[in-house]
Amino acid sequence: MYVKLRKIRRSQKYTTQDMGEKLGISKAFYCQIENEKRRLSYPMAYKIAKIFKMKPDALFYEETSEKND
Repeated sequence: MYVKLRKIRRSQKYTTQDMGEKLGISKAFYCQIENEKRRLSYPMAYKIAKIFKMKPDALFYEETSEKND
């Protein structure tokens, strides 16, 4: 699960509905991304990171490397 993504989203007081609207996708689609039920493309990762004023690697890469430990 993208725990860091969920944590940052909640800290910014965004709902999954808010994120879907900001990204131009449905709430359900966003939830599937957050729960790793959908593959995350780099363009979508970039859009998500931009909302949080972060770089995609800072938001998503650590989560991937932690899984591999």
